[in-house]
Amino acid sequence: MRRRDFVKAMAGSAAAWPLAARAQPAEGLRRIAVLLGWSETPEFRSWIATFAEGLARLGWVDGRNVQMDVRWTRGDVRRMQTFAKELVGLRPDVILSSTTPVTAALQRETRTLPIVFVIVVDPVSSGFVAGLPRPGGNITGFINVEPEMGGKWLELLKEIAPRMSRVAMMFNRDTAPGGGAFFLNPFEAAAQLLAVEPITVRVRSDAEIEAGITSLGREQAGLVLQSDSFMVVHQGAVISLAARNNVPAIGADFPSFAKAGGLLSYGANFPDIFSRAASYVDRILRAANPSDLPVQAPSKYELRINLKTAQALGLTIPESFLQRADEVIE
Repeated sequence: MRRRDFVKAMAGSAAAWPLAARAQPAEGLRRIAVLLGWSETPEFRSWIATFAEGLARLGWVDGRNVQMDVRWTRGDVRRMQTFAKELVGLRPDVILSSTTPVTAALQRETRTLPIVFVIVVDPVSSGFVAGLPRPGGNITGFINVEPEMGGKWLELLKEIAPRMSRVAMMFNRDTAPGGGAFFLNPFEAAAQLLAVEPITVRVRSDAEIEAGITSLGREQAGLVLQSDSFMVVHQGAVISLAARNNVPAIGADFPSFAKAGGLLSYGANFPDIFSRAASYVDRILRAANPSDLPVQAPSKYELRINLKTAQALGLTIPESFLQRADEVIE
């Protein structure tokens, strides 16, 4: 079967995975629990399909010798807690978790079941691992971004919107790394170097997102979105409000911010992270200890720009910038 057909098939089957717990797996099947911090969209389902494809290459096929129990939390902290308790109660052989708050919810439920995380920013400060080279407990995985990205996002936005004199960093303190503090220092340091006034916008609802972006539009300010699960789930509102209020915005390509109509995105290649996570799940199923598997950083980053959005904002993008972009969306 060709890779494209495999991914489509797995994405389709992922959509059919029920929210209620399945029956106990048949004798001989290993159990993999998957808890995700986002809504069930085609793109996120494709990431799980990539993970399943990686497992299949290593000899683990859902329904044949493993059973996957998948839950989607829609960025809701209460759903994270509920599903974490449910999945831990199934006593899986290993758990795949995505995002910091989801991993925290699972850690509260178990200190013994192996957990492999993806798209977690600061696992040491979050208390998931003792250190990156030697995690030391039941949790290991793959980070998606380092704190310096807070400044990198601002640098990229300023490069294509050079007249911007104020810029906000938007996040939900309940789901953002370190309550939002993880990216703020590099963001504010970059703002000082670029002679831009930094603003902090904390949000917990679409109404607060709208109020924040409307205010930025009046001030002719730019917008940097933090990499947190709440902002991912609500990125559609951010994109439409930024367009309506003429606010240049950059996201962490989470998920494909520029492809969805945002101006600019820069971040790790998330399908690659999910694919790499399959190797750790495989090793744990073959008796490896998470404490001995080092936490890994991203190996691929991608820069995307949406030219249609740039034109609507009245921005002229330098040719040198377009040549550096991994994808130019027209």
